Amino acid sequence: MNPQPSVNGVTIPEAAIAAEMQNHPAASPDAAWAEAARALAVREMLLQEARRQGLQTEETADDDRRLTDEDALIDRLLETAIDIPEADEESCRRYYENNLRRFRSPDLFEASHILLSAAPEQRLAYEDAVRDAEVMIATLQQRPELFADLAKARSACPSAAVGGSLGQIGRGQTVPEFETFLFALESGQLCPVPVKTRYGVHVLRLDRRIDGRQLPFEAVRDRVADYLRTACWQRAVSQYLTILAGENTVEGIDLVGPDGPLRTQ
Repeated sequence: MNPQPSVNGVTIPEAAIAAEMQNHPAASPDAAWAEAARALAVREMLLQEARRQGLQTEETADDDRRLTDEDALIDRLLETAIDIPEADEESCRRYYENNLRRFRSPDLFEASHILLSAAPEQRLAYEDAVRDAEVMIATLQQRPELFADLAKARSACPSAAVGGSLGQIGRGQTVPEFETFLFALESGQLCPVPVKTRYGVHVLRLDRRIDGRQLPFEAVRDRVADYLRTACWQRAVSQYLTILAGENTVEGIDLVGPDGPLRTQ
């Protein structure tokens, strides 16, 4: 049985922990319970500190509004306790130059395919689709101009109406097994083997690769500043919570957690 956590003698109710567990998916119920209990203990510690300092918000009898008021009280406490500097131009530019890969427009891939629909669990039908795709690939290697006609005649995808064209595809927009082959092709290249996915078997061609371009610092300066400000805020909150945890009596839960410094989320 999990121990009953408390902060300075104030017990965190089991029902509250059970309700909070839905916000903390974990590998096991015990791990989810610990994360939920830790979050509620941190919340209780912050509320107690805010009230100790005499910070107030308008009280109301409505339960939902009360929770909102408690959030506002915690926000006010953190605002008074934590002061972070604005990210200056030098810091933003240094972060940008050290992380250039983060600031590129996405690569795009113009592709066409012929989908032979078959469910992987229907083994015989799927094997037939693979063989049909192999025949098509052999034909297209000799007569590439037939791709659009074959797509219109055989493809089970709505793209058949436009000769199999999928338009422009970015990373993450298709299933991983499709992307593995697509991103390895050269512009104009027909994939030499059938592409097997959960949707069926594909005859795939990369029509054009459009490489992403480096975005200039001026275009992403505000994004960099927001990131640095948020990162600084999170570190400062974590440090503040670590100090509070040392000044309060917390029982039944380890606020430091298994992964190192006390976390804010």
